[in-house]
This record gives sequence, structure tokens and C-alpha cells, in this order.
Amino acid sequence: MAKVNWGIIGCGNIAHTFAKSIAHCADAQLIGAASTSLQRANEFATHYSIKGYESYQALMQCPNIDAIYIANTHEQHFKSVAQCLTHNKHVLSEKPITVNAQQLITLKELAQQQNRFLMEGVWMRFLPAIVKLQQLLSEGVIGKVHSVNANFSLAGEFESSHRLMNPATAGGALLDLGIYPISIADVVFNKTPEQIKSLVHKSTTGVDERSVTLINYGQGQFAQLSSALQQNGPTQACILGEYGYIRIDEFVGAQSLELHLNAQQMQRFDFSFNDDENFKFEIDHVSECILQQQTQSSVLPLSTSLRVMNIMDELRAQWQLKYSDSVESNNLNK
Repeated sequence: MAKVNWGIIGCGNIAHTFAKSIAHCADAQLIGAASTSLQRANEFATHYSIKGYESYQALMQCPNIDAIYIANTHEQHFKSVAQCLTHNKHVLSEKPITVNAQQLITLKELAQQQNRFLMEGVWMRFLPAIVKLQQLLSEGVIGKVHSVNANFSLAGEFESSHRLMNPATAGGALLDLGIYPISIADVVFNKTPEQIKSLVHKSTTGVDERSVTLINYGQGQFAQLSSALQQNGPTQACILGEYGYIRIDEFVGAQSLELHLNAQQMQRFDFSFNDDENFKFEIDHVSECILQQQTQSSVLPLSTSLRVMNIMDELRAQWQLKYSDSVESNNLNK
């Protein structure tokens, strides 16, 4: 049976998550990795018994690699994705796929020109628990959904030079963490918001350290979302409806959900998987799409990623948070 041969650009923590997960995928195999450091690429490659490449360009030029997972820092995604597409590689990019909506529009057009598959890696959307959530909602189990409440915070201290705190690497809580609460609200409502209001506290480096957002989806449907760096809090989502509510603890990597209906005993649905299988469901989906010669995902099409990106663009505009021109640019020739 045919398999998709994958390469990885970037050899940090998220790349290890991908490499461990792909070992559990029947239709995919990892054969190469590249870093800005040959030593780092070789160390990573040795660990997974694959080939290390001396540069991103060298990996892109390998004829045996069908698809590339982009795992470098946020500000590099646009350029890396564009170069991979230009080299006729299918691409799965770690979220956020770009820094802003205009960059994503440019990549969408390039992927169409090259007839290559392109998708943003929001692994949460492919988890069995989230699939179950969508099933329950489509069946109207809790009736009309009135609101979504979701938070994703990271406790601990981050140095000002850390990528999450650094404007040069498109840092801040929103692009790294806030995309998940926005995405779970998008999973539930699946439409463009009518109104967005927010409050933000910025770090000493100028990026968003924590924020709260209220989104009006129309027809009396709201989302109350928050994300934060250096703050304790539960990673939890609640979907509130007219007949009951659904609670998802640790919704970013959801392995279960609770259904609470009026005057009924709580029902719990479990979908356990191991830590080294986190991205398995996402990789399986993308590999199947590629083998079927599809250029976009039916679960997470680029139009959906663009809808979420537009929300994040609006929030950054409200916060007057703009990165450097080089980070924000959608010029393919730079």
C-alpha cells in the first residue's frame, strides 16, 4: 500500500511530537528532517533513524519526500510554506499557518497554482472527542447553543528572549494559545462573527500576555474566550445550550467530554490515546487527503483557517499589536 513520505522543517519540541505520532500512522512515514543547524538536524534524525538535511532547501529538493511538516517558529511559517509549495511539496504547517490573513490568502493562491495540498495543523480539530462534540451538536442534543466559554493559559515564567515573549518571532499568547479557544468556538458555531470586543494586558516586550475576548456570532450566540502566558487556569471549554451543556476538560488535547442534560445523570464519553499519538489523527487525515489527490481538507479547509485568522487580525488591531514589516509581509520575493 502506498505511503506518504514526510519531512520536517524545524527540530524543536513540536517536531518531536509529530515524529512520535507518525510512527502510529499506517499511511505515512517520516524519512527526513532539517534545521538551521546541521548538528541539531542530525541529532534529531539519529533519534528517529531518518536522514538529517543540512538546510531547509536541501530537504525541499529531495525527490523522495512527498509532504513537509512546518515546525519552525511563527514568523518563519509564511516563507517556509511558500518555498515548500514552490518545490511541489504538499504542506502541513503548525498553527498559526501564517501571522496574518493576507499571508494566508497569498499561500492559498500559491497552493492552487502548484496543485499541492495545504492545511494548518490545528490538531485539536481531528481528535475523536471533538468529532463526538460535533456529532452531539449536529444531533441537537443540547438544543440551540447559546454560548461557548473557553480558556487556555500557561503557568510559569518566560524570559523576555523566549519566542513566546519576543515580537521578532511573532510572540504573544494569541497566536500560540488563543487560537485554540477561538477554534473551539469556530467548531461549534462554524460561521463568521458579527462583532468582536476584547481587553488585553501586554508584556514588557509589547506582546499580548493575557486577554479576554467576547465574540457575537449573531442570533444570541456568544463566545467568551481567554488566553494567557504566565497565568494559572484550567484549559477548559463549556458549550452551553438550551437543554444542557457539554464540558471538555483539557480541550486542546481532548480525550473525553461530559454531557450534562437537564434533570439527567451526566454522561461521559472517553476517547483515550497515548501521549505519543497526539498528532496521529491529524496526520492520518492529511495523508489520506494526499493519497486521494485532494488539495484541501474537508475538516479544516483554508477558508476556515482564514476565518480564524481574520478574528486574530481584528484582535491585534484592537490591541495595536503589530509585528515588524518583515514579519507581517506577504511578499513572496523577500
